[in-house]
Amino acid sequence: MKKKSLHKQSVLSPLIVIVIVFCFIIQGGEANAQSDKVIIGYVGGFRGLIKTELIDAKKLTHINYAFVDVRNNRAWLHKEATDTINFRHLNLLKKQNPALKILISIGGWTWSGRFSDAVLTDTSRQGFAASAVDIIKKYEMDGIDIDWEYPALPGDKGNIFRPEDQHNYTLMFKELRRQLDSLQNQTGKKYLLTTAVGAFKGFIEHTEMNQVQQYLDYINLMTYDFSGGNIASHHTALYESKAYDAHNNADNAVSLFMAAGVPADKLVMGIAFYGKVSVLAPGAKGLGDSVATRSRGWGYTLIKDSILKIPEFKMHRDRHAKADYSYNASTRQFITFDDEWSVKKKCKYVKHKKLAGAMFWEYNDDLKGYLLDELNRVLE
Repeated sequence: MKKKSLHKQSVLSPLIVIVIVFCFIIQGGEANAQSDKVIIGYVGGFRGLIKTELIDAKKLTHINYAFVDVRNNRAWLHKEATDTINFRHLNLLKKQNPALKILISIGGWTWSGRFSDAVLTDTSRQGFAASAVDIIKKYEMDGIDIDWEYPALPGDKGNIFRPEDQHNYTLMFKELRRQLDSLQNQTGKKYLLTTAVGAFKGFIEHTEMNQVQQYLDYINLMTYDFSGGNIASHHTALYESKAYDAHNNADNAVSLFMAAGVPADKLVMGIAFYGKVSVLAPGAKGLGDSVATRSRGWGYTLIKDSILKIPEFKMHRDRHAKADYSYNASTRQFITFDDEWSVKKKCKYVKHKKLAGAMFWEYNDDLKGYLLDELNRVLE
């Protein structure tokens, strides 16, 4: 009996291993190779040619190419000469990571001004969707991401917006999903549809997220750029700070979207790979004090390797908000940013809340991969 039992175990063990490996491979198509969580990185093609040799494809599940523009109610390659080269080079990254998905992201802060016109009627929506689908079909991409900032709200100066955007936003995704499914019927390949969303109450109030979510694979929460106004505040805090009065933070955004009818497993936490800088008013001591002027921020690699090595820049930790910041009392420069500690806290939150994973803006801001490494380490 013992010999028979041992023989049976030796036969079954390889089969079990094969099944486990097979499941692992299948799962890897939509998740981190080490977990079921996605890691989505936005990569900026708006600057021109991307140095794809600097991208660590094995540490990403998805790349969202930023950005495709909108012109004459159609998705349009604003920088076609470099966009097409970038598409080809990004697809080559699949040699390093065959499970990697490459999506085009349409819009962004600067190029959201013509969405409202493009999705105003049934005819325009059909044409817009067809043009977007044509791009991913032609360049063998894996899906479409919409970054409309923002439906029924102003966004950047000069943007066209109207009350009808609220429902047309829903209808746009419905039509995109229909046409992507039609393409899937032709090719046999699954195509993704995602969106980047404003992580604040006004966005929820001007959209129909309970209806929108049914057409989407992932909803990327832009849980950054929260700082503004005349107060030195965190731009990408996980929770509310006790140092000033503000409600915009990642936890609040997750609660808002879930209350609006979005399932947790479609929500993706946003990570900032860059910091925001402001100069505070004379006499200020840091967080919660008055801002005199705001200036362009820095990427995290520069912040970590250079700025924080200047003795005058003192690090501070807001344990309530789960956010770090630095302040230089001599120059009155205040820097708010995500770092390894805050990313770890956000990733643990993602796991606890059973969110889909994390995304970040933008790869070029942390080429040394300090924060990407932390994402992979904690979400494993």
